[in-house]
Amino acid sequence: MNDANLDREYLAKRQLKKGTAGWILLAGLGVSYVISGDFAGWNFGIAEAGWGGFVIAAALMGLMYFALVLSLAEMSAAIPAAGGGYSFARQAMGPAGGYLTGLAVLIEYALAPAAIVIFIGAAVEELLGINGPVVYALFYAIFIGIHLAGVGEALKVMMVISGLAVFAIIATALALVGVFDASRLFDIAPTDAVGANAFMPFGWAGVWAALPFGMWLFLAVEGVPLAAEEAKNPARDVPKGIIGAMLFLVVTALLVVVLLAGAAGAGVIGSSGVPLVDALKAADYATLATLVNVLGLAGLIASFFSIIYGYSRLVFALSRAGYLPKVLSLTSRRKAPTWALVVPGVFGFLVSLSGEGDLILGMAVVGATLSYALMALSHILLRLKRPELPRPYKTPGGIITSGVALVLSLVALSGVYAFDPRAFNYTLVLFAIGAAYYFFYSKNTLVAKTADEEFALVADAESALETADTAHANA
Repeated sequence: MNDANLDREYLAKRQLKKGTAGWILLAGLGVSYVISGDFAGWNFGIAEAGWGGFVIAAALMGLMYFALVLSLAEMSAAIPAAGGGYSFARQAMGPAGGYLTGLAVLIEYALAPAAIVIFIGAAVEELLGINGPVVYALFYAIFIGIHLAGVGEALKVMMVISGLAVFAIIATALALVGVFDASRLFDIAPTDAVGANAFMPFGWAGVWAALPFGMWLFLAVEGVPLAAEEAKNPARDVPKGIIGAMLFLVVTALLVVVLLAGAAGAGVIGSSGVPLVDALKAADYATLATLVNVLGLAGLIASFFSIIYGYSRLVFALSRAGYLPKVLSLTSRRKAPTWALVVPGVFGFLVSLSGEGDLILGMAVVGATLSYALMALSHILLRLKRPELPRPYKTPGGIITSGVALVLSLVALSGVYAFDPRAFNYTLVLFAIGAAYYFFYSKNTLVAKTADEEFALVADAESALETADTAHANA
């Protein structure tokens, strides 16, 4: 597409709604991506490592995410594009590096809702006695429909749902503070594993296997930059939003990891499907346990809802650039990326029919850790290769910080293999298929040769549209 008018016409049909999200909404988006992880999933890491071993694993993963978030804050302020990690990697590593990073994120974001909707189905069955494909399809249809209504409306609905989930966590914490007993944290007997003791009953091998569960307390917070093109002031709002979300998630992680095991015992929490509920029941708060059980569904819905938003913006960006079929980036009159919402939703629904939520989740985590390594590497390369790039926000510690994220993401990737080799291998096969699609086909369909050229085209199209809108308003 070399003709300027053709470029403008192409991009005019592929515009998101600008200025709909301030930093508070972006922070809420980051929290909602993750909040379901506080309700269940992380606690199985205690079964792998004991309470103390899991705390080490969770602290390492928290450090990885904090370093990654600080790196992403810099890149999102400098490169405020809807592709998030894909856009940063394309600047640093060219078209192939950008696509492979985007592919890893897409695997995470396309599969995670499929796993979450299976867990939603189990929660609905507990409450209403119904489950299965009809429930999965209904949830996909309702929440994709809300996103099609427009980003401002969707983010406000998401904030309300997330607020209910946060209320459940805070209410649980306040109830359990009075019954906390530190001795219950260490009620799992030490094994004969290397390094095993009362603090780490399964030794260092347990810590290694618990790393993926530590990730579950923060998984997907990195998706905040996907909303950059819809932020009011991307250079200011995205860094504040993603850092604010991470700080909040550290607090909620501390509350659930410490107080639940201190109330019910590490052994009970490590094997619980509903750890907040079981901890409240152990502390004789039956009524509150019932309420939290209901609000736990809100946590699952919040993450399901927001990750649908995330995958749609990523697919939109990859499609607009020509990596994926261009029809996927067409936007509606409400500036919602219609097919980028619907097509991955259909894919996710079909995947959910397997019913293997744990396997799907493991595959999503593999995609995530691959993307973290590539995004951290992008930060390092951009600092070295593009020192002149305007950086309204700069990562504290510079490439040392992103280097920590890179190393820990590779360690986390090995931890997934230690826990679930099947998920690891399946994801690598999926990644290889996606890579082959690029190298054998889509590298020849790119809209622009470089990231700078693509961003210039988008900016030019936006300017032309704003001029046309102003002329129309004055007419």
